[in-house]
Amino acid sequence: MRLQNAALGAAGLAAFLALGEAVPRLGLVKEEYFPPTSRIASAFADELSDGAFWTALGDTLAGWALGLAIAVSAGIVIGVIVSVVPYLREATASTIEFLRPIPSVALIPLAVLLYGSELRSVLLLVVYASFWQVLIQTLYGVQDVDPVAEETARSYGLGTWARIRHVLWPTALPYVMTGVRLAAAVALILAITGELVIGAPGLGARIAVAQNSQAVPEMYALIVVTGLLGLLINVGARTVERRSLAWHQSVRGEVAV
Repeated sequence: MRLQNAALGAAGLAAFLALGEAVPRLGLVKEEYFPPTSRIASAFADELSDGAFWTALGDTLAGWALGLAIAVSAGIVIGVIVSVVPYLREATASTIEFLRPIPSVALIPLAVLLYGSELRSVLLLVVYASFWQVLIQTLYGVQDVDPVAEETARSYGLGTWARIRHVLWPTALPYVMTGVRLAAAVALILAITGELVIGAPGLGARIAVAQNSQAVPEMYALIVVTGLLGLLINVGARTVERRSLAWHQSVRGEVAV
């Protein structure tokens, strides 16, 4: 089954690349706006041999990883505290619902005013966007704790931290891992968006330079790199999720299938 899925995926990718080669060659779109796949592939190879490309890639990954780490840590800690402390969930519900829908890109002017085109501007956007993914999932996970299990733990004399470790955390972990996986993708999107708009060092700034200099094949090659990066991050996040939840029924059922 896996080989069949891999073969179908490869066939679909080959068809997509062939379409990308044929459309501009047939004159359906202008090559100066959408170059053939072969030209993009050549530009991609040139990028791989350029040291500045690897520096930009490192800057993007640094902003992504640092922002994601801050967002995940803050989301888990605040989510658990808000859920455990009596009446704190009700007191913060309206504030969370007000702040959560604000698009992170709307904070770009604030980020520029505070930090200019530095890495901290990108971190502000990444942390803000990713934080809510983890926080909301943590709140849902804690809310899903079985009251009977909670009361049983209390009756056995387990303290607050022991109940969090043995009752709350195992229940909330599947939700938390879902939040982390979503946050990883959102963090990459905002990191590249911030670099593209603000001009902070990274792949986004390199895409903007390629666009402004009319280096269209290089621009598309860099866009392909961001897509591959997103794919690798998603695969990595799913792998970590499956390993962290190897004991959970959802993952065990997925493996069995």
